Amino acid sequence: MAKAPAKKNHQKPPPGAKAERLEALEQLIRRYQDSYYNGEAEISDEEFDRLWDELKALDGEHPLLKQVGASGVDGFPKARHLIPMGSQDKAANPEEFRAWARKMQAAGAQSFVAQYKLDGASLELQYEQGALKRALTRGDGTVGDVITRNARRMIGVIPRLDLPFTGGVRGEVVMTRAVWEEKYQDKANCRNAANGIMRRKDGAGCEDLRLITYDAAAAGDDGYFTDEIEKIAWLGQRGFEVAVYREIQDPEEIITYRAGVSELRKGLPFDIDGLVVKHRTTDMEDLRRPRPERQIAFKFELETAVSVLRAVEWSESGATYTPIGVVDPVRLAGTTVQRANLNNPDMIRDMGLRIGSVVLVVKRGEIIPKIEGLAPAGAVPPGGAQGPAEIRDIEFPQTCGSCGSPLEDGGSRLLCPNVNCPKRLLHRIEKWVAVLDIRELGEKLIRQLFDKERVRHIQDLYTITPEELMEFERMGELSAAKVARHIQKKRELPLAAFIAGFDFEGVGETIMEKVVRAGFNTLEKLRAAPVEDLAEVYGLGDITARAIAEGLRETAESMDAVLASGIIAIAPPPSGAVQPLLGCSFCFTGELASMKRNHAEEQVKAMGGSVKSSVGKALSFLVTNDPASSSSKNKKAQSLGIPVIHEDAFLKLLSDPSILEKLKTGDFQADDPQAQGELF
Repeated sequence: MAKAPAKKNHQKPPPGAKAERLEALEQLIRRYQDSYYNGEAEISDEEFDRLWDELKALDGEHPLLKQVGASGVDGFPKARHLIPMGSQDKAANPEEFRAWARKMQAAGAQSFVAQYKLDGASLELQYEQGALKRALTRGDGTVGDVITRNARRMIGVIPRLDLPFTGGVRGEVVMTRAVWEEKYQDKANCRNAANGIMRRKDGAGCEDLRLITYDAAAAGDDGYFTDEIEKIAWLGQRGFEVAVYREIQDPEEIITYRAGVSELRKGLPFDIDGLVVKHRTTDMEDLRRPRPERQIAFKFELETAVSVLRAVEWSESGATYTPIGVVDPVRLAGTTVQRANLNNPDMIRDMGLRIGSVVLVVKRGEIIPKIEGLAPAGAVPPGGAQGPAEIRDIEFPQTCGSCGSPLEDGGSRLLCPNVNCPKRLLHRIEKWVAVLDIRELGEKLIRQLFDKERVRHIQDLYTITPEELMEFERMGELSAAKVARHIQKKRELPLAAFIAGFDFEGVGETIMEKVVRAGFNTLEKLRAAPVEDLAEVYGLGDITARAIAEGLRETAESMDAVLASGIIAIAPPPSGAVQPLLGCSFCFTGELASMKRNHAEEQVKAMGGSVKSSVGKALSFLVTNDPASSSSKNKKAQSLGIPVIHEDAFLKLLSDPSILEKLKTGDFQADDPQAQGELF
């Protein structure tokens, strides 16, 4: 055991997704978004954040996370924004914020601007030669409702500027707590009241609303503003009220500042729910993105407790060792917490944690408790408990408990670097079986094969005979034959799925699909790609690029052996001529009779289509064995006018893509008498 060594950089993958829960979360979030943007939220911000965080944890690439705003309210004219009102990325805790801040610092950020994140409704004021021409709600982020007459009645809206400025000013419409308590307690909260009043056709009550600004942009001149602090000063000079802000260089100081503001917010005249942290240098190109990268919403935690860190234990999963903090018992979300996640070595170092530190412990929904950081100076744990008389450093394990190899501290992970470590090899085999969905080969049988050293690498699976399987407990002749048959089933995998099955650290199928779409669409191209080129793929970065390159080198022999078996093949890269399903998305519900669902999904991807886990407006087809079913997916697809097609029609489409347009319009069954009565 030794002290924490100097840090390096790595990244842990997000948790996996469960299709049914994803579908339920999407339905709930869409419902509550609609009610929120129409002025009558059904649940609190905290409850909505729990749903949003769970969706993000289950599927960080879910399309709903990339959408912004809501459609305009009927009855108002529509207009386009001058400043796109994209959705901000969100950091729910210091760990997520640190990851963002490190990226910004690597890109050259020397200081940040931290502003109060106002909890109201977004509004853009559009000026021509200094005169207010229109005011727009957020809408869908690109087009909003024109509510100019209402806006002119609000406190803080300036009808004419002191200079001939043409462009947009962006702010948040809020209601003070005092006004809400006096006039609008029939509304759930200040934000709900502000949302509803600003959209009233007669404008009644708009004089009770207040605009606080935080952004501006000149039409057709990206160089008008180059510095965020200068921009805030410009807004103040024009007479606008601006959001409280502070310039801070050190990300750790921002974390401390947020904790302090969280304590002060109850005394503010209006609601805030966190900080908006920006790169100080203005970048209009970034601001036009659907989700700007140079700013982040650093939200307040839902519930926090102060405790004392008494010990750190290390949980082992595959090759990775994860630190778990043992703290004095505290109550969070109705439960007593004594163990809290520390995630990785970098987190321990960045927070300056030591045994005996007074720490903040948080818990979101059903997620495991986490140590957020050091408690603010003067914070006292429940009962006045103090740390030990002598505070000491946290010791890191030095050797692998499975193979005895020295552990490698990669910064965001502590792992065994031995490519032949038994734990690492077993985890890879389990991942491969999961990706291929070989359900007949269960975890217990995999473990037995591994412990007997019959299967140590993925390629070993393809040499197993039924006779060997019969030697294992509860494995008769028929069962053994069935398992062997499913292992030996010939499969053609998309390159992304093939790579994901080899279990590179932090690299799943979604990430590999991005790499493939960027042009690295064959195994040969991937192996030849420099790390620098992989890092240029949007959404990857240096850490993931290195993980891919290292994983390819580590598993090269095993990959070649699997392909040499003749059982597994990599599908050829799709080209314009062989992507008949390009632009089409499919969702599957219920069991398919002709193939496993994952095989159907592979077929879609191989033909250029995409696969969705839930039904949404952008879905092209829902595939099922029972189009008349009353399942939630069927009902939703029908309500949205999405074609619900029978499995037989899907199979016909795979063999004859020319029927695609007929399927879209519902004409397929009329053209194919044999299919009548079976489809739709």
